[in-house]
Amino acid sequence: MTIATFHDLAGKSVFITGGGSGIGAALTDGFMAQGAKVAFVQRSDATTFCDEMEGTHGARPLFIPCDITDMEALNAAIDSAAQAHGPIDILVNNAANDKRHSVEDVTEEFWAWMQDINQKAYFFACKAVAPMMKQRGGGAIINFTSISYMMGNAGYPLYTMANSALNGLTRSLARELGPDGIRVNALAPGWVMTQKQLDMWVTPDAIEDHMTRQCLKERLVPQDIVGPTLFLASETSRMMTGQSLVVDGGVVTTG
Repeated sequence: MTIATFHDLAGKSVFITGGGSGIGAALTDGFMAQGAKVAFVQRSDATTFCDEMEGTHGARPLFIPCDITDMEALNAAIDSAAQAHGPIDILVNNAANDKRHSVEDVTEEFWAWMQDINQKAYFFACKAVAPMMKQRGGGAIINFTSISYMMGNAGYPLYTMANSALNGLTRSLARELGPDGIRVNALAPGWVMTQKQLDMWVTPDAIEDHMTRQCLKERLVPQDIVGPTLFLASETSRMMTGQSLVVDGGVVTTG
């Protein structure tokens, strides 16, 4: 799949949450292909993935093991990335958890855990990078949301709640941080066929039903999300902020 070259991303310091698997791994690969310096966090070991990236690009991403629900650890990881690659130019809040649940099964502990992953980590990552970006005269933040709340999907109400809230956060931060040259946008993928999705939820019936909703009758794969993310990170979109970009093959409509 051909990806455009965004020359201004070369040498940029990029921090990605969940950057070693699924969509996040494709993003790490995509930014490295542009010559960016990528650091990423996730809980599971990503050594093998980093080996692959080094073999492909001749450079190694900085993998920092981290549970993003631990704000002290997340802040420390961002600091480590900045020390290694320079102050963060581009933040991609990608890590999320769409664990299925019913209303009756939700406890206060589960509610807090879901919001820590899907909202709290996003906000505090933004807070941590904002001073660096301000000092450098600008930067780009991309908050990953989902079309699930736009579709009114059932089966994970805390996840859809968080994704809806992230649009409000994106718009408010765009307003607050804009005077410092910091752009904040959201990106809402549709149903992307990551290995996790294939292992847990993809069935022939589910795919057939979803394809009736898509205008474009092809399955979304992680690579389909890379180009739009690079666009939002690049100066190509320099006057675009406070927006939500949907990449779903035409399931939902906006505007």
